[in-house]
Amino acid sequence: MPPARVSSLLCRMLAALLFALLPLGGFAQRDSGIIHGLWVWKTSSALAAPGSAETLRDFCRSEHINHVYLSFSVGASTRGAEDALLAHVIQVLHKGDVRAEALLSSNDADEAGKSREKLLNEVREVVKFNQTHPRNTFDGVHLDIEPQQRPENKGPGNLSFLSGLVQAYRLTRQLTEPAHLSIDADTQIKLLKGNLEQRRMLLTSLPRLTLMLYELSSPGDGETLEQKEAKLRSSSEKYMAMAYNGVSGPGLARLAIGLRTPDYDQELPRMLRTMEDTLRTNPHYLGWAWHSWNDRTEATADGPRAN
Repeated sequence: MPPARVSSLLCRMLAALLFALLPLGGFAQRDSGIIHGLWVWKTSSALAAPGSAETLRDFCRSEHINHVYLSFSVGASTRGAEDALLAHVIQVLHKGDVRAEALLSSNDADEAGKSREKLLNEVREVVKFNQTHPRNTFDGVHLDIEPQQRPENKGPGNLSFLSGLVQAYRLTRQLTEPAHLSIDADTQIKLLKGNLEQRRMLLTSLPRLTLMLYELSSPGDGETLEQKEAKLRSSSEKYMAMAYNGVSGPGLARLAIGLRTPDYDQELPRMLRTMEDTLRTNPHYLGWAWHSWNDRTEATADGPRAN
């Protein structure tokens, strides 16, 4: 065979091999490092209308959002239709270079037994979804486990649920990592107020956490935007320092911070930028997250609130 043909054949074989090694879901599955996330609840209804996925993608593009957390339900009688919708939404997001993560929620998955197994089965269903939709796969799992909402876990310093919560995180991670799924979890200020060992346990359970920094301000509180920004800067620095105070070593989670639409209305994008400008040089800072697509679309439909 002439050398030129050999060279051409080798090039084609190499290109085919490289293509085969790429994730089937597309180039959007690459993680950019800094996360700009967005929660989407009730995915099957919030994105059911024709063109909704494209509207979501365009919004992500305009607001520089690169991760979307899509609520994922298990056991629904309409599972087939919901899977088809999810596959379409994921395809649209991936084409827009936006990662898609399955959003799983629970108030009691910290408890061993039936409650925790329910969460683990949901993770297995996400893995199964990816196996049956190899070209439109979830890139990760985003957990919203909130045992602090139960009455027995209320009160300052009451972290009796933490060891069970961390165990749920670790067991979930054992399922996601072999499936090449990233994993993240929402966390609350209350958990950052734990002692050194409690915070170390939390920060070594997962590679990523998202702090829900809510209710610092409200549209009708009488504060100027500049005052709200100052409060956000101070609080974000305070809780970032609190989380890692005295905790060092390998394998610590990086921390993103979530803000929500009801606290800032139309000024939320400005507040997210303010927070990122404040924390961008912190090595533990992971990014920000916007709660939520549902709040944003409802606010748009209703018009801005009066201050």
